[in-house]
Amino acid sequence: MLQEFKEFAVKGNVVDMAIGIIIGASFTTIVKSLVDDIFMPIVGLVTGGIDFSNVFIQLSGDTSYPTLAAARAAGVATINIGLFINACIAFLIVAWIMFMVVKAMNRLTRKAEAGAADVPPPRQEVLLEEIRDLLRQNRS
Repeated sequence: MLQEFKEFAVKGNVVDMAIGIIIGASFTTIVKSLVDDIFMPIVGLVTGGIDFSNVFIQLSGDTSYPTLAAARAAGVATINIGLFINACIAFLIVAWIMFMVVKAMNRLTRKAEAGAADVPPPRQEVLLEEIRDLLRQNRS
């Protein structure tokens, strides 16, 4: 049983998957920075500087709080609509970027496949085909 587990764990697919997960986890940091530090400021500029992170509905307490941080510090229950909107915008940005990456990769793959089709067959294959054709002709 231990031997079977070793064979399973060392198979290429499992190792490839582990590498993919590790790279994906580190890629998450890059994508988060891209969204938070590059695209969200542009979204804020386009929307006139609206900061969705402080849009919330206060569920308890009589005092009104100007920011979500102040409400959280006071221990007030809130529905954080703005944070949800930010998460949705971030998701749409990431989805669009990933769509563009996949589209570019597909274009490169198609070009590589088209380039491979233009390569003539090896000389020995051509010679073998000629010999085959000559043999067919002599049989007739």
